[in-house]
Amino acid sequence: MTIATERPPAPRAEAHRAFTGRRVLVAALALIAAQLVVRGVVAARGYFYWDDLILVARAGEHPLLSADFLLYDHDGHLMPGAFLVAGILTKIAPLHWTLPAISLVVLQALASLAVLRVLRVILGGRPTLLIPLALYLFSPLTLPSFAWWANGLNQLPLQAGLALVTAEAILLYRTGRLRHAVTGAGTLVLALAFYEKSVVIPFVAFVVVALLAHTAGDRRPIRSTVRACASLWVGAAVILAGWAAVYFSHVASPLRTDRLDDAAALLHHGTSLGLLPALFGGPWSWDRWPPSPPWATPPVVLVVGAWLLIAAVVVGNHLRRRRIGWVWPAVAAYALASQLAMVLTRGGEGTAVEIAQTLRYVADTSVIVALALAIIDQAPRRATHPAFRPILSVRTRPAITAVVAAAFLAGSLWSTYTFEQRWRDNPTVDYVHNATAALAAHQDVPLLSQPVSIWVLLPVAAPYNQSSAVFGPLRERPAFADSTPSLTMLDDDGHLIPAEVSWIRALTEGLAPGCGTRVTGDAVAVAPGIDGAIALSQPVIPWVWTAQLNYLSNRDGTIEVSMPGGAPVTVPVRSGLGTAYVRLTGGGAAVDISAVTPDLNLCFGGGPFGSVVPAQSPDAGSRAGAGNDTTDDDARPHP
Repeated sequence: MTIATERPPAPRAEAHRAFTGRRVLVAALALIAAQLVVRGVVAARGYFYWDDLILVARAGEHPLLSADFLLYDHDGHLMPGAFLVAGILTKIAPLHWTLPAISLVVLQALASLAVLRVLRVILGGRPTLLIPLALYLFSPLTLPSFAWWANGLNQLPLQAGLALVTAEAILLYRTGRLRHAVTGAGTLVLALAFYEKSVVIPFVAFVVVALLAHTAGDRRPIRSTVRACASLWVGAAVILAGWAAVYFSHVASPLRTDRLDDAAALLHHGTSLGLLPALFGGPWSWDRWPPSPPWATPPVVLVVGAWLLIAAVVVGNHLRRRRIGWVWPAVAAYALASQLAMVLTRGGEGTAVEIAQTLRYVADTSVIVALALAIIDQAPRRATHPAFRPILSVRTRPAITAVVAAAFLAGSLWSTYTFEQRWRDNPTVDYVHNATAALAAHQDVPLLSQPVSIWVLLPVAAPYNQSSAVFGPLRERPAFADSTPSLTMLDDDGHLIPAEVSWIRALTEGLAPGCGTRVTGDAVAVAPGIDGAIALSQPVIPWVWTAQLNYLSNRDGTIEVSMPGGAPVTVPVRSGLGTAYVRLTGGGAAVDISAVTPDLNLCFGGGPFGSVVPAQSPDAGSRAGAGNDTTDDDARPHP
């Protein structure tokens, strides 16, 4: 029995194919270079935003290779690889944007080259490879997730992982070489280290291989895919099982089902106003309410046009290619699953539907669409219907392709420009620059930690919205402490300004003659009826408070100050009249003070108890509800 073999191509045809392949590769690399220039400009003009500052804060708080740092539950994300990269760059140059911007461009280059590789594995050197590649490179669909450093550390490794593991699976199917299974499994591990959504990678690779087998005429594509790539699927299953054990032991379930009635609105905004317009070069315009990220606001004509265009693409593909019936349903299923994950993890009361228009939850769909176009392009052709032959002739096709590509690139570049304009509207830029300079110029006096501007981080980011967390990694700064002899604060612009304590409550003056409240190394003399504490004018709820302690001390020493339910704060005092501003956690009706230095003898007068506010502000001057009619001078202890 003889086995029929395909006649080898003529040398001239082979040489022409190789020459064409080299030209296509050069063109593809030129497109990637152009993309990196555009994205590099976006990165250079960007800056830290929201979660970026949390990554910086945690890098300053924990050792680089500690489990507390790498395996932290970051709002439902397990991302040790992202934390490691952020930690290294923060250790090198804290709160300097240059290195994060470079890291985004490097990761984008890796993702773009990975997409090029998988397209070459599927299509070889065909010129049509440039179409799905250009769509991935320039579609604004991936732009918001690229510009935001924390999100880019998640999304770009995922996109690279989708492309690389899929390429290895295809090559394993074709050649049976075990090294492709090993490389694919290793790539999966790396992708999982950056983003938990990378669990989808093996399933995407499986579907792509099965679809390619189906278009090649395999009557049992699923069975052949399972058998031919069994080593990769088994390895991936072991990796996913191990990853799941780590994930669920360190991360609380992020799933939310309390407001599923908003699912339809989120899906509509994510698809009609986000995904589809971005695939065709939209959305052209963006909106933003700082400190939220920009979201797509496409005009109605683009929304309607995007639906018509996607319908035309799907119908046109089926008219020209055979055995592709499952390709677009697979793409739709992936996009739907991505948005359902958004609904289940980010939906709920208080969630604005515009979150679906930020595109970061569907950015990886760009890789899926590129893979789909490549699968369709290599599928068997149908006989062209006579009605379409004039439009799809060899002469007219290049011109039509050029016009469509030019329109897509023009829309994409305009969308990139308008996004960049919105993205630059970032209050964090001036705030961090001003604060960094101010802290470096005032390193001699300890600074009480306080929440940063709400235009930079909202209170929901606590405790990483504290100035001690955000600016903790800086080398040139004052010490952040729980007490200070001179009260200053960072205003909403990041400037260091004089501050005072608002009179939300008052520290009442004790009854020791000529002293007020006496504290010695042995005991605490207090107001009648409050045993062992200095009374407040009225009780307070558990919170973070600031007390202004006006004292007269016989010598230098230390005291301990605390409130019920909070940890004690060690406060240094100096001989003579002085003031200590103390940050306390707790609640109740009194403040405990005890001397640590044995022979210390102090007298305390009354004083304000509340929050830190700018000096001479209306809030600071108001004493409504304080229950104390004394002035600041009257509050001083008397010898």
